[in-house]
Amino acid sequence: MSLTLPQTLHHHANKDRALINQRFFKTNKGQYGHGDIFLGITVPQQRIIAKQYHNLTLSELQTILHTNIHEQRLTSLIILTEQYKQATKQHNLKQQQEIYQFILNNTKWINNWDLVDTSAPHIVGTYLLQNPKDKPILYTLAKSEDLWEKRIAIVATFTFIRNNQYQDTLNISKLLLNDTHDLIHKAVGWMLREVGKKDQSILEKFLKQHLKQLPRTTLRYAIERFPEHKRKEYLKL
Repeated sequence: MSLTLPQTLHHHANKDRALINQRFFKTNKGQYGHGDIFLGITVPQQRIIAKQYHNLTLSELQTILHTNIHEQRLTSLIILTEQYKQATKQHNLKQQQEIYQFILNNTKWINNWDLVDTSAPHIVGTYLLQNPKDKPILYTLAKSEDLWEKRIAIVATFTFIRNNQYQDTLNISKLLLNDTHDLIHKAVGWMLREVGKKDQSILEKFLKQHLKQLPRTTLRYAIERFPEHKRKEYLKL
């Protein structure tokens, strides 16, 4: 009898690596990853396993996603991103819309930075690039009280940046400038840096307009690719 996806993941568990991951992903009480359980499986291993279960239905994937075992959630999202990619290649608009809506309906379970970063650009970002009339959802997510919904909002715009569309990234970055969480500071800085890699003048204009509001971490991430002398100038300011 063939193994289920959770059974296969448990078969590859590594206790030593699990302990390292528990610390790395801040799972202690009061930390952002509190409650997560790790099996200790590397992401490359999970991608190999995901290929074996690429035909799982949304219903099956939802059952797998609704767990506190981190690798189950991540592997299910890896499968979803691949399914979305295939649906795009096949011009299957119905399946694309279903997977996109699935993500929005399950943000409660997409609750760590790697889970967001795996799925948000490739599903939410790609869908909204093709359906720009639905972009207001990003602004709703950016105004959420939930840390991970806010991260979804900004990281999803990575797809827009890759397609030379920057305004939503700048708008959402502005909305999140006063956020207090380090993971939002990093995500906003990361997306601003990506804008700068495409057009540094746009990034510098944004930085000069909002320099007093920018958290230090956001600024450091945003100017990471600047020449050293220019980085020092911004940090002094």
